[in-house]
Amino acid sequence: MLISEIAQKEQLPKKFLEAILLELKRSGFLGSKKGAGGGYYLMKKAEDIKLAAIIRVIDGPIALLPCVSLNFYEKCEECTSEVYCGIRDVMKEVRDATLEILTHTSVADMIQREDVMQHQMEAGKAEGIAEEDFKGEFGN
Repeated sequence: MLISEIAQKEQLPKKFLEAILLELKRSGFLGSKKGAGGGYYLMKKAEDIKLAAIIRVIDGPIALLPCVSLNFYEKCEECTSEVYCGIRDVMKEVRDATLEILTHTSVADMIQREDVMQHQMEAGKAEGIAEEDFKGEFGN
């Protein structure tokens, strides 16, 4: 797909999108081809690309605090004891729950969810259901 097509469809600034796609290319998720018929393409099947891997490439750690990060651990400056830190304990649970979802959800899964939500939205319009009724729902 061409950057311009993606940017227009997703309503993203082209420069912003270029930076993201370049990072995904460097990480081996995407390939690119120049010239006529060129653009970006997936290097792996969408089913094999997990959201956790993409998020780590684009945003870095998944954990909300550096002291609970699996790949980007740093001790918190103000922490006196990681062993007895209630915030750290809660954030570990948040990290684990987030990782459970992101490591088991692929790009293909996300596309399928979008298709389901779009179908539900289109069906709902005929019944007077508003778009806001679907915010936060994943059509499971």
